[in-house]
Amino acid sequence: MSAGEVEQLLLPFGHTSSQRRSDFLVAAPNRAAVRLLTGAWPGAQLALVGPESCGKSHLARIWAEEHGAAVVDAQALDGAAPGPLVIEDVDRAPLADAAERALFHLYNTAGAGGGALLLTGRRPPAQWPVRLPDLASRLSALPPAEIAEPDDILLSSLLVKLSRDRQLVVPPRVVQQIAARIERSYTAANVILAALDRASLAERRTISHKLAADVLDRLAED
Repeated sequence: MSAGEVEQLLLPFGHTSSQRRSDFLVAAPNRAAVRLLTGAWPGAQLALVGPESCGKSHLARIWAEEHGAAVVDAQALDGAAPGPLVIEDVDRAPLADAAERALFHLYNTAGAGGGALLLTGRRPPAQWPVRLPDLASRLSALPPAEIAEPDDILLSSLLVKLSRDRQLVVPPRVVQQIAARIERSYTAANVILAALDRASLAERRTISHKLAADVLDRLAED
């Protein structure tokens, strides 16, 4: 892995709640999203989308802090004030009618100069479960900043980062062993590190090739 292939730029994934800008791993799967989010938006509204545990919520909160934006869960939108605003997890579950109407109002207000609006979700906005036709039409046209699942380089770096967040000592060859066996996803990386952490504590074993193999086998059987 070359030094230029993975950069540490914004904020962390995973177990730690740190919001430091210097802790986010930036690589090919997320670089375009980071550039779009931290640069000039194509409009007053933007969607930040990506799979579970990919770092979009932390990235959105860093943006909110830098722009003085409030952060609101999509399910609690009714009554949210216009202005710079992050609306989290728009596609987590169908919104109530009042929340859909509030989102429609906030979207239009942002477009009229009422402050930037950043929406987060797991899927592109055209796939969000919205019933209000005018809102669905606007969301379908919303430009997304997309974070993809990690490639091999980012997955290995993420495993190292998650290990440090949990204060685990995982030898490089064990990181390679894990990366070769798990699904290439942020969720899988978090699951295996959490399982290793629990096993190491419960069994009073250092993290080794054998312990990693045992944990990987158990997860494969579940």
